[in-house]
Amino acid sequence: MFADRVDAGRRLGQQLRDALGPSPDRLVLGLPRGGVPVAAEVARALGASLDVLVVRKLGAPGFPEVAIGAVGPDGVTLLQDHGRAYDAAVVDRIRERELAELERRERAYRAGRPPLDLAGTRVVIVDDGIATGATALVAVRAARALGAAHVVVAAPVAASDAVEALRTAADDVVVLSVPERFWAVGEWYDDFRQTSDEEVVRLLAP
Repeated sequence: MFADRVDAGRRLGQQLRDALGPSPDRLVLGLPRGGVPVAAEVARALGASLDVLVVRKLGAPGFPEVAIGAVGPDGVTLLQDHGRAYDAAVVDRIRERELAELERRERAYRAGRPPLDLAGTRVVIVDDGIATGATALVAVRAARALGAAHVVVAAPVAASDAVEALRTAADDVVVLSVPERFWAVGEWYDDFRQTSDEEVVRLLAP
């Protein structure tokens, strides 16, 4: 169990520091919103810079909490196998809605800063937990498309099948806990209150 995202980030940051050593040449990318407070602590532990990589889950029609895929910058999209059972037009509408929200968040979080340029960089993609792996996988694809040379995915807790899928996509995966039974990320936190846009902007401020 983690007390909150700050506690989880500190513990994850220590694990990454032990594994990677101090890494001021790396860029830590938080997946908003909940991944950013975790990523801020990881960046502090590594002595690395912090930024944000905005991705959005594609929720199943009628069950938005169930991921059928994800979309990232420049429309990079991943549709999971079970997502292909839904009508393509319905999925397209969900994707367009999430892209609009992604673009809104990009504007809010970057606050006038230029778009991400990851050409030749070594990045650590951080989330507060990984359930299906859809958003983390599309984040890896997006980071590669933006030019990242080396991609590590890190989270305090993750489902085992998601970890296995990520190992085929990322250069490394670092997770503190991979429970045998995994229902939801929030069950592994004492305090899992929603992270606000304002908190994300504050953490990203220079």
